[in-house]
Amino acid sequence: MTVPKALTIAGSDSGGGAGIQADLKTFSAFEVFGMSAVTAVTAQNSLGVLGVLDLPPEFVARQIDAVLDDFGADVIKTGMLATKDIVGVVAGRLRAHRGAPVVVDPVMVASSGDPLLQPAAHAVLVHELLPLATLVTPNLAEATVLADMAVDSETDMAEAARRIAALGPRAVLVKGGHLKDSATDVLWDGRALTRFPGERVEGPEVHGTGCTYSAAIAAGLARGRGLVDAITDAKRYVTLAIRGAIQAGRGAAAPRHFAGAR
Repeated sequence: MTVPKALTIAGSDSGGGAGIQADLKTFSAFEVFGMSAVTAVTAQNSLGVLGVLDLPPEFVARQIDAVLDDFGADVIKTGMLATKDIVGVVAGRLRAHRGAPVVVDPVMVASSGDPLLQPAAHAVLVHELLPLATLVTPNLAEATVLADMAVDSETDMAEAARRIAALGPRAVLVKGGHLKDSATDVLWDGRALTRFPGERVEGPEVHGTGCTYSAAIAAGLARGRGLVDAITDAKRYVTLAIRGAIQAGRGAAAPRHFAGAR
């Protein structure tokens, strides 16, 4: 029996709501075999990030090689990469293992406001990693940094997506989860602009939605779905996960990753 396989290259969230934990739960929900290369270990919970320990870049590279040399992957997803050296080594290993679609979630800041990407790493992310991406999935704050413009509306999102696409990725999905009046996302694939309408889900703050959404898109690509269909399925899934969010700790809620991928 063959099963679609997905590799996540990201940081560990000890609270289980985001990071590689969210990615692997999401992959399982879509019946995709999940594999991981850990870039950093965080001490965090629903209240915030208490500490971060970055792994040596050469060990991150060894994990990636170990997985891809044996299992291979139908899709590769990146999340928290933390430092410029880790971003650089990840980009280098992805160039060496070309073939699978690459979904880049440009994780820069945690939901709690804690920084997860060092400022020195931004240039390496832009110049080395983004050109390797099949899809980049920035939220409004990340799109603001990458596009070097204010992003507060759907019109802004469309322009930001075009600007980020000019940096090299094949497609850009700007996520509108933090818009004031909706949760509509905008995709630019170099040829056409596609809107993915969504209503805001009222309720408690939910930690890990960005990781979950991008992992769900990656899972769809691993299963052979086209990009628009993979995003449509993923948006439905993450909306259900937010609606059914679990108040596991005393702070932010966690997505309900077993809400149903189909």
